[in-house]
Amino acid sequence: MSDRHALVTGYPGFIARRLVKKALLTDDRLRITTLVEPSQQDAARAAIAELSDQSGDLDLVNRVEMVVGDVTAIDVGLSGGEFRKLTGAVTEIFHLAAAHALAAERRHAERVNVHGTGNVLAFARATPNLERFVHFSSAYVSGSRTGVIMEDELEEGQTFRNAYEATKHQAEVLVRRAADVPATIIRPAGVVGDSRTGEIDRFDTVYHLGMLLVASPVAVPVPLVGEGSAPLNLVPVDYLVDAVQAIAAQPESVGRTYHVVDPNPLSARRVYEAIAALAGKKLPRYPMPPNVTKALLRIPGLERMAPVSHQAIDYLNHMAFYNSRNTAEALEGTGIRCPHFDAYVDNLMQYVRKYFERSRAAGGVGGLR
Repeated sequence: MSDRHALVTGYPGFIARRLVKKALLTDDRLRITTLVEPSQQDAARAAIAELSDQSGDLDLVNRVEMVVGDVTAIDVGLSGGEFRKLTGAVTEIFHLAAAHALAAERRHAERVNVHGTGNVLAFARATPNLERFVHFSSAYVSGSRTGVIMEDELEEGQTFRNAYEATKHQAEVLVRRAADVPATIIRPAGVVGDSRTGEIDRFDTVYHLGMLLVASPVAVPVPLVGEGSAPLNLVPVDYLVDAVQAIAAQPESVGRTYHVVDPNPLSARRVYEAIAALAGKKLPRYPMPPNVTKALLRIPGLERMAPVSHQAIDYLNHMAFYNSRNTAEALEGTGIRCPHFDAYVDNLMQYVRKYFERSRAAGGVGGLR
């Protein structure tokens, strides 16, 4: 096989940065081209420069090239010459570019998640040596469905709670219908910080509601919505990246879908209790209705400290169980396993504490974006 050349969209996003570094360290012949939006050029250059600082290996930087483009544009925003050069060189594509916010406006989410994926698929079809198209979908394409969700299931008559779910579902439909593209679909659950360092890039998801237990004034309770008996499926970003690298290296993963989830998730209440215990607090004795919690989160001080989408609350009592048989089979014998939440929650909390301490010292309010 010729030397690998990967195109990575969504750089320098939180997951994409780690995926690029892991891929470079795994294969010393791999070259990577990152597709970067015009507004992200400076951040992308800094992220690429950091590769040598973090690893002490200048060769990593020399094997990464940045091109400025836009997945929402025809030919992903590249000039004719850039398009021809890149399609002639690329052997695999990792498509991570997406609008992730649960509160994303519908038109914006459609433009990025649906039309963007369509444009990247068109690029893939123009790539004669393409061996792999890895599409980052989401476990939440299951929408309103409850019970056990299988990896091969997609169009099951479900409804959707927000534009994020709906447009990620539409994007996955496009990928599945592209029979001429050698696609592997990755469906992560809720991605949290690094299990070793705790690093995370934003506080706007269902899990991060619990982080208010650390940041909020002592007098303000942060209630758990409902009974909290539903599973809250969380995966550390380092496990996600390791799993994707292992799955993508297997020829048999073409045409398959993988739930990259915690196979043994804790209930929402157990997750919140673990966070509260490390913060030296307790959950309220009685559950709070969703509307009351949403009103509480509108208190100006809390809203600035952790700008969590109110829609995230709806996930705390959603009885969905993501079967991950394909992932378990792919990772068998690799030593790659999703760590138990109890084993890394302290690292997450230490990072959060340090972040808020730095933010307050700098006169900030503590909201990550």
